[in-house]
Amino acid sequence: MLSSTMSHSEEDVDLDGVLNDIGQFGFFQMRQYGLMVLPIIFNALFTLSYIFTAGNLVYRCLVPECEQSGTDVYHPLWLNQSIQFDNDERCQRFQHIAHNNTLIEEECNSESFNSSAIIPCDRFVFQSDENTIVREFNITCAQNDWKITLVGTMNNVGQFVALPIAGYLSDRYGRRWILLVSVAGSSLFGLIRSFATSYEMFLAMEFLDPVVGSTMYTTAFILALELVGPKMRVTGNNIISCGFSFAEALLGLLAMYFRDWRVLLRILYIPGFLSLPLLYTTAESVRWLLSKNRKEEAFKILKKAAHLNGKSLPQATLDSFNDTDNSSSTQKSLDSKNYTYLVREAFSNPGLVLRVINCSFCWLTNTMVYFGLSLNSVSLSGDKYLNFILVSLIELPGFFLMQLILDRFGRKKTLFTTLVLSGLFCIISVFTADIPALKLILFLLSKLSITMSFGTLYIYTVEIFPTNLRQSLLSTCSMFGRIGSMVAPQTPLLAKFWTPLPMVLFGFLGISSGVAVLQFPETLNNELPNTLDEAMNMRENDIIPSSNDR
Repeated sequence: MLSSTMSHSEEDVDLDGVLNDIGQFGFFQMRQYGLMVLPIIFNALFTLSYIFTAGNLVYRCLVPECEQSGTDVYHPLWLNQSIQFDNDERCQRFQHIAHNNTLIEEECNSESFNSSAIIPCDRFVFQSDENTIVREFNITCAQNDWKITLVGTMNNVGQFVALPIAGYLSDRYGRRWILLVSVAGSSLFGLIRSFATSYEMFLAMEFLDPVVGSTMYTTAFILALELVGPKMRVTGNNIISCGFSFAEALLGLLAMYFRDWRVLLRILYIPGFLSLPLLYTTAESVRWLLSKNRKEEAFKILKKAAHLNGKSLPQATLDSFNDTDNSSSTQKSLDSKNYTYLVREAFSNPGLVLRVINCSFCWLTNTMVYFGLSLNSVSLSGDKYLNFILVSLIELPGFFLMQLILDRFGRKKTLFTTLVLSGLFCIISVFTADIPALKLILFLLSKLSITMSFGTLYIYTVEIFPTNLRQSLLSTCSMFGRIGSMVAPQTPLLAKFWTPLPMVLFGFLGISSGVAVLQFPETLNNELPNTLDEAMNMRENDIIPSSNDR
């Protein structure tokens, strides 16, 4: 059986019990989370930067007969007579009628243009001084819109390609080193991107950035969560989630004040390099070390954690680490089973395969609905930077609600309820098109629900897979989730066939995924499973809080 060879060291050491004795969320865990929040912030800034660096701009045709090149007057008095606004006004204008050889702006009026003759233009006047790749690389007019949307797609393709590979490397070689490589590599490609001399170079760097850095979030999340006790996982999860939401809002704030895409990228990515010495001091996952039978290193970390938390390691733990005979026999057993064997044997279990498929569908649904709603939020009137900030901060109430209900009602009930509610709110909004205020409320409720679902899904995925394969399987599910984020930007095209179709699709996926979630086991108050047998035979286990659960 896999459980007899996969993780003897973890069976010898009751890690959740040890964490309960030395403090489930003491100073040691606070320091660890303080460090892990940094890559979480970087991931939000790096992953979503293209929204502003490759953002479309408001522009119109330059009318050389009426204005000078380089003019900063976007709304001259004659503008309405020169452009047909119900057409592609960005790149077409009415032909100017020359009355004499001296053409000055004062002569441009309603009689200066032939409204029956529409001509294309290749020079433009931009409404603001904002500089994105649209302006710098002349990616203008409807025929080039695909180049703008391709940037976001390439970012997600990079994540799709890299996540399973990064998950394998993390489970094989450790969380800490993969995190450092991820932050360093992503910062490097992001900084190079700020010096791009062409659209093609920008696009290549936009792809390579997530190829190296896409595992930043999942690695930091697992590295932080594996070092806290069962009673503090929800709190730990919410710290990470709130960090990501605040980072999204920070991105909007930085983009508001630094409107040149090159400057913005440098401000976003240089801190990644500066953080590397600090991130180097983070502790490796004790669970991962034990799964590799590196008990001496794990003991040092736990001893340091106990010291920083003002506690002492229990005698039973000291005895288990000093059991050299068991350690030796375990090492021989582990040496006979390599990582490829463990993956092959694990996936020969039909129950695990179905769980991975179900989990992947849930991830796809969450990413598509989450990012789909975010993309549709741009239709809200007002300043786009402020809207982005508000849409990011609206997620925070969802995390606070998770804090209140997740440990009370369980993971499965919470995930089921939030997915179904999000789906229902999407479908109901279809019938409120004539009531803008109600439609806005339903939109926000749906975003709130899917935010809670996404936060629950992260912690749930960590809890239903065994330690040795945890990040690999989390990355696999997240990889399929990237399909949802790749498809989400294209969902507005469905509205050309039927206006409510995108929201109906989101609603159907949410409800379907909610029902499928009922097949998962409840993990409330369970210890993290170390072996395949433990993961596949989990039962709800109500743990009575002790005096050390703080």
